[in-house]
Amino acid sequence: MAAFPTAEACDSNAELIANGDLRALHPIFNIYGQRRCFSGPIVTLKVFEDNVLVRNQLETKGEGRVLVIDGGGSKRCALVGGNLGQLAQNNGWAGIVVNGCVRDVDEINDCDVGVRALGSNPLKSTKKGHGEKNVPVYIGGTLIRDGEWLYADSDGILISKTELSV
Repeated sequence: MAAFPTAEACDSNAELIANGDLRALHPIFNIYGQRRCFSGPIVTLKVFEDNVLVRNQLETKGEGRVLVIDGGGSKRCALVGGNLGQLAQNNGWAGIVVNGCVRDVDEINDCDVGVRALGSNPLKSTKKGHGEKNVPVYIGGTLIRDGEWLYADSDGILISKTELSV
C-alpha cells in the first residue's frame, strides 16, 4: 500500500470528489508518530472517554489497516497513549486517527505508525469497555464507513470508498 500525496490524489480524481466517493476531512487534526504519510483500509470504532475497545482492536493484527476512532471530539482525556502506539506498531497497523486526544506524545512520536488526533491531554480514559466497532462514524465533516480507504499526509486526510491507484 504505497502512500501518495493527497493533493495529487485530489487533482487526479476530480470525478470521485464530485460524486462524494473521495472526501477530505476538515483540517482539524495534529500530526503524531513517525509515519507522516500512511494509508490503508479503515476499521472504525465509536467510543467516548473509554479506550478498552481501542486496546482490544490494536491487539489484533493490523495488516496495514488504519484504525479510525470516533471519540466524540472529547478533549477531556486521551484515548491513545504511548503503549497503544507501540502496540499498533508491533501489530502492523499503518495508522490511527482519533477524533479525540492522545497522550505520551514523545512516545507516540517514537513509534513507526501514523497518528492524527485533535490534541493531547495527559489524563487517561475510563476502562469500562463501552462503545461500538465496525460502525459508520462522522468525523471531520464526513461519514466514514468500515472498509473504506484512508490516505493521510502533511496536507490532510482523505477518505475513499475504494482503494485509489497511484
